[in-house]
Amino acid sequence: MNMAKSLLLGSAAGLIALGGARAADLPVKAKAVEYVKICSLYGAGFYYIPGTDTCIRLGGYLRAETAFNTNGVYASGRVNGVGGANNRLSNYYTWRSRQDLTFDTRTATEYGVVRTFSQMDFTWTGGSYSGTGAGGTAYAGDFLAGGSLSVMYAFIQFAGFTFGRAQSQFSAPWSNYPGNNFDGLPGGGGWEPVNQFAYTADFGQGISASFSAEDQVSRGTTNIWNVSSATAAGLATGAYGANDIGGSRAPDLVAMLRVDQAWGLFQASVAAHDNHAAYYGATELTGHPGDKWGWAGQLALSVKNIPTGAGDTINVQGVYTKGASRYNFQPYASTAFAMYGGTGLASAYQSVGLAGVSDSVFVTDAGQELTTTYGFNGAYNHNWDPHWSTSLYGGWGAVRYNNTAKGYMCGAFVASLALSSGIGGCNPDFNYAVVGTITRWTPVKNLTFSADLTYTVLDQKYAAGSTVVLPVQAGIAKPGATYELKDQNTLSLLLRAQRTW
Repeated sequence: MNMAKSLLLGSAAGLIALGGARAADLPVKAKAVEYVKICSLYGAGFYYIPGTDTCIRLGGYLRAETAFNTNGVYASGRVNGVGGANNRLSNYYTWRSRQDLTFDTRTATEYGVVRTFSQMDFTWTGGSYSGTGAGGTAYAGDFLAGGSLSVMYAFIQFAGFTFGRAQSQFSAPWSNYPGNNFDGLPGGGGWEPVNQFAYTADFGQGISASFSAEDQVSRGTTNIWNVSSATAAGLATGAYGANDIGGSRAPDLVAMLRVDQAWGLFQASVAAHDNHAAYYGATELTGHPGDKWGWAGQLALSVKNIPTGAGDTINVQGVYTKGASRYNFQPYASTAFAMYGGTGLASAYQSVGLAGVSDSVFVTDAGQELTTTYGFNGAYNHNWDPHWSTSLYGGWGAVRYNNTAKGYMCGAFVASLALSSGIGGCNPDFNYAVVGTITRWTPVKNLTFSADLTYTVLDQKYAAGSTVVLPVQAGIAKPGATYELKDQNTLSLLLRAQRTW
């Protein structure tokens, strides 16, 4: 039996070897080796994806930064929450590290270039703090808790159309960064991307026009206040009512005209914004106010290569809104202010600046009253030499409520917080201003160190010397006491190191 097995196995091995030898005698075509090739059609950094006619460019940056005298790296200084409290719960510094990755693909077709673009950020923020008001600490951040993944951009462009998450067509190219790293400038549409369906017509000679429908849910609305539901606790944080935004009904409609030339850029933008409130009360039986459309308009100008130096620029934009306040107080600017400071009044515990931004306000059984805002921001950017540059920048935003809205808001404010000057001293209007300077050092290409110093002022309009009685605010350790209503200010510093590739 063992001899039979050996013969069978030997025969099988011989047949396999013979078949292999005959196969080796046949000509075999070697598989082509695919090499990565440079794609020169779309600029530096593009390569063909092997086996395709699609070009791709990978990019990104790595950033490390620390912000001083603020509870957030990108926040508007100490303007609300534990930051605005200015006490032992407020951070003196906040740290952040971020890795950014971008993917840009382009394919030439008979209809023009098909482009896709995405940008993703992996961020770690250390020391993000929320106080308990009871002596405890609440830091965000063991090894994983402070980390996050953000999808900044994700869009397709084809035949003039843009589909997906991209910068609003309303915004100027520099958005809320005319020359700064600081995020919180008022005075124009911001950079925060928004889901949209857009079409851009290129007329040649640097002239183009864009029309878009943009998602207002993610970024387009500040507050729609139901003042009938205002509370003392809410008013103490700058909220003049319950935020009563209803479900989505219509996207924001945007139109933009741009002239981009060697001398600089000019842009005009308009936007229409539907204010859709929920109900007056807890159920649909209570009724609701009707929708009201608001609007915003913006003009932007950039002047390049001014006589002060090669590459120097001036960027400036101005905006007016009615019922569309987010186009002035962009998504990284605060819409609620509760800033605390010292006082000279013997009867007051401390001083406080209270203010809030809305798109509209209403009370039960009445319609919406649209909020008016206006403002501007800009910067002068100067290059000292190839390695050093400095920018001076600023932004200003004003919020104005009509007399009907003021009547609603002041009635709640006086009744809930016992405003000492009464209705006559009540005025919820305010101005918010930011000025700053940034200096950048680039010792080698694409490696930059910067220091950005920012001064912020809240100019509230309540009668001078007025006081309010605020309730206990355990979350920021503020006692129930009498506070003087007073203008407030704060200073912050952002230090950053960034390597771009």
